[in-house]
Amino acid sequence: MIALATIGAIVGVLLVGLVVLVRKPADTRSVLRWSALAITVLVAAALTPFTVDDSGTAATYLLGVPVVTALLPVLAQRIGRLAVVADLVAALVLTGWGLLLGLGIGGAFLPAVILLIASAAGTWAPRPSTTA
Repeated sequence: MIALATIGAIVGVLLVGLVVLVRKPADTRSVLRWSALAITVLVAAALTPFTVDDSGTAATYLLGVPVVTALLPVLAQRIGRLAVVADLVAALVLTGWGLLLGLGIGGAFLPAVILLIASAAGTWAPRPSTTA
């Protein structure tokens, strides 16, 4: 089940990357943040039965920390403040949490980190010229 969730997360990240490259949405960073949240929530939902069987009530924080962490950049964007910092902090926390739980469920949360880093990196990317 863990391998299936990890593969699903990787495929999700690749699909989001392909959509962003092909469609070039107006607010790419928003798409990346929402996609990271969606992938994290889906991974947590897929791993819930396994984690509850394995860890009991500890599953609440084992799965809750990544979901809340992925939610922070979306909330920061909605508020309009420090969204890039929230992207980087969320990527760092998700990476740390994924490595901490790496021998179990942690690896399934790591693909979403790529989207958060891409969202933060998109801030410093040069904008295409609008003049001809």
